[in-house]
Amino acid sequence: MRGLRTLQLGPSRPTRAFKRLGAASLGLLLLLGTAGCGGGGSAPGDAAEQRVIVLGIDGMDHALTRQYMDQGIMPNFSRLEKEGTFNPLGTSAPPLSPVAWSNFITGLDSGGHGIFDFIHRDPETMIPYLSTTRTSPAGRTLTLGNYQLPLSGGDIELMRRGEAFWEVLERNGIESSIIRMPANFPPTGKAHRELSGMGTPDILGNYGTFSFYTSVLFAFSGQSISGGEVYEAWAEDNVVESKLYGPTNPFLIETEKVTTDFTVYLDPDEPIAKLVVGNRNDDGTIDLQEERVLAVGEWSDWVPIEFEPIPTQSLRGIARFYLRSIRPEFELYVTPFNFDPMSPDLPISHPPEYAEELARATGLFYTQGMPEDTQALREEVFTRDEFMAQAQLAGADVRQQYEYVLDQFKASSSPQRLLFYYFGNLDQTSHMMYRVLDPEHPTYDPEIDTKYASVIEDLYRQADEAVGYTLDNMEKDTTLIVMSDHGFASLRRNFSINTWLKEAGYLTVRNPNMSNDPGMFVNIDWARTRAYAVGLNGLYINLEGREPNGIVTAEERPALMQEIADKIVQVIDPATGLPAVGKAYQREKFFKDRGEIEIGPDIVIGFAKGTGGSGKSSLGAVPAEMFEDNTEQWTGDHGMDHEVVPGILLTNRPLKQAAPRLQDLAGAILAEFGIEGFPARPETAEKAQ
Repeated sequence: MRGLRTLQLGPSRPTRAFKRLGAASLGLLLLLGTAGCGGGGSAPGDAAEQRVIVLGIDGMDHALTRQYMDQGIMPNFSRLEKEGTFNPLGTSAPPLSPVAWSNFITGLDSGGHGIFDFIHRDPETMIPYLSTTRTSPAGRTLTLGNYQLPLSGGDIELMRRGEAFWEVLERNGIESSIIRMPANFPPTGKAHRELSGMGTPDILGNYGTFSFYTSVLFAFSGQSISGGEVYEAWAEDNVVESKLYGPTNPFLIETEKVTTDFTVYLDPDEPIAKLVVGNRNDDGTIDLQEERVLAVGEWSDWVPIEFEPIPTQSLRGIARFYLRSIRPEFELYVTPFNFDPMSPDLPISHPPEYAEELARATGLFYTQGMPEDTQALREEVFTRDEFMAQAQLAGADVRQQYEYVLDQFKASSSPQRLLFYYFGNLDQTSHMMYRVLDPEHPTYDPEIDTKYASVIEDLYRQADEAVGYTLDNMEKDTTLIVMSDHGFASLRRNFSINTWLKEAGYLTVRNPNMSNDPGMFVNIDWARTRAYAVGLNGLYINLEGREPNGIVTAEERPALMQEIADKIVQVIDPATGLPAVGKAYQREKFFKDRGEIEIGPDIVIGFAKGTGGSGKSSLGAVPAEMFEDNTEQWTGDHGMDHEVVPGILLTNRPLKQAAPRLQDLAGAILAEFGIEGFPARPETAEKAQ
């Protein structure tokens, strides 16, 4: 899973502007109480018993898994291989998580389900947007003084098209539990139980916005802190008073964030502090909500947070607090505000009360789809040790909850049932720590990285333990499938598609001397531009009648696409002497499914192994440098040619139907229940329903 690498570390102004747009519309939906999804399957009929468990381990690489199995590090995986099969699993093109998981869910490629990238662009406005979910604000409003009151609700829509495989199961009377499935927010409401996964935002409407409070003067001054906000906070008489900042208040005409007060009382002698979250009254007293005592270097448990935009409305969330320091400087880190699963303001589960059931059974948990705070490490707000501590908290939530979900699955009286359960900790941690496996990476430091040499291996051990726990606790004659959406590789070099297009004569800039292109296409001369890039792997033709300033005719498009595809695969990185691009896939030639193909890029770029797309280029900038060393903390990736980063498929018995690709796996799962012909593919290019 590529955790929105570009959106989180692209140019500050367009990135933040884009996030504000998302937060404003989603925040409005939160406060208006957007309704959950409905639906359901038919009742189970008389049938022979059949149980299938699918463990989805995001980012588990086939070659690395094979290596660890051969070294005896993953005995439970080896045990499974002896009983069944272990093979590489072909991934999606591009191998980005929302694309890959949509391939798995629907059995369609991007041309059918309509998810081509993390980022799409609106061809009418040229504004980038997140591909999997669309929010729309309330309709008419009533203005009363400084307030605007909504007269109709907003909407939130899952943009993935095609039929999810569990809809077919439920229609055939087979009970399904789909837990943390990526690219499934809001949940379809078509499984027996669902909990949304990757793609679920925090309560600001982002994929995770942290808060960092510090007394260090001018901390991060002049730097663009993406994925978080830094606030000044200092002690007076050993007391720190500040605010937690929630989403923009949609009830106010003038833009203003909703807030909640918090106070930190510092022990004058010991490295300990008391945190009190609650609103301060005019007389200085506090309406106590929550209180925690923390030692320096300690994380809190989940702290409930409540924002109140108007007296009759409240927005509930939860956060963890990390007290980094109280002397000589005060430093406090607050995770993104997650939805409170006890009372979520957006539909994160089906039935709606299922999230609360999980929280009561196993404790409060991360509802944010990508819970590891990767941005805090990338922006050097976290040290690597602090990131690892937070990532372990996030992973522990998922592992602990799995035991309850598996017990629940076993206790079901349904003779035919399926459980899908997702583990994402390996992927997000690998993104940040992968350089420990690659001494040739530009940022590799033997003195520093030796300390973390076993981090990736330990995560594979944990996956093996989860498989062992499943084998020891599942019912007899259960089919166990362990799979991943893609593999992984070291990310050594970045390549800007837009810069190459400029140098090759396909794109023209307005100002060749612009030193810091802010993105959002502000420096592109559309009247002389025939092609441009946006998203992590997407290249588009500036097509007449589609783009607002298109100059390439429909008749010219095929030849131009072929010309660009032929040339870009010949680009050589001068620093390495190796190709920058492995494959360039023209959409009508590569994608076999139709219905949503017009959404996607004209050409999907499959970068060579070790190379990734420039973060600046992905939001419409044209950087000065075509190639750069990757000197970021984000040192591992998989947004490359799909043929070089396959995932894994491991089963405890041979499947009835082969699944060489991720796209084939849902059909193979249905075949285990005797259901053939998934997905239904009409001969004509009809829209997927």
